[in-house]
Formats: sequence, structure tokens, C-alpha cells
Amino acid sequence: MPREDWTHEAHIAACVWLLRERPDILPERDLPAIIAAYNEAVGGVNDDNQGYHETITQCFVRATRIYLAREGDCDLLGAVNGQLGAAEGRREWPLHFYSRERLFTVDARRGYVEPDLAQLPTVMEPC
Repeated sequence: MPREDWTHEAHIAACVWLLRERPDILPERDLPAIIAAYNEAVGGVNDDNQGYHETITQCFVRATRIYLAREGDCDLLGAVNGQLGAAEGRREWPLHFYSRERLFTVDARRGYVEPDLAQLPTVMEPC
């Protein structure tokens, strides 16, 4: 996929697909390497200012698990579009739990940091 097509929406679609169709991939564990490798393959870098962001990735994996646990019994396209229209699919969803000052730090980019505004919701049942 060309770099310019790797949008927020594409990230959500990929996460929904991985969770529904690829039980051999554990996104929480495997996405860091997958996304970092993709970034480098299309000429990007993963450093303190750009590229892979661990905390945002883990937030949206959680968001996707939450959405799919609640609404995920539709087809793949319906699940992707549904999440994009739900709170868990909006770009700003992590900012309900993290201040900008915390979320956009080098520490949050390089590793997972706990939220400072509110606890992230949990998933009651697996996808």
C-alpha cells in the first residue's frame, strides 16, 4: 500500500481484519514490528518524532477489541465502517484518556504509557 494511503481509516481497517481473520497474529504483540517494517519499506523512519507510536497503536487495538466485542457480528466491511463511525474509531479517541502532553511524548511513542486522564475501558469478552 502506498504511504499516502496508510491513513487512520486504513489502520482501523487493518486492525479489524487482523482481529477477525488472523488468529495467528496477536496485534498487541506483533503490530509494533509489522508497522515499523512497513514504515521503513515505504521510505519512512521510526524515531522519536515520527513513525511507529506504541501507545496510540495499543489504544486503537483496545478500541477495536471493544468495538468488535460489542458490535462485531456483521461482515468485515460492516465492522470496519461501523467502527469508523463509532467513538472507538475516531482519531481523537485516545484523547479521552490521555492528555496531549502525555500522549505525544517520546516515551509514549517508544513504549506504552498509562493514561493520565481516565482509565482505558476493558474488553469483557474476546473478539
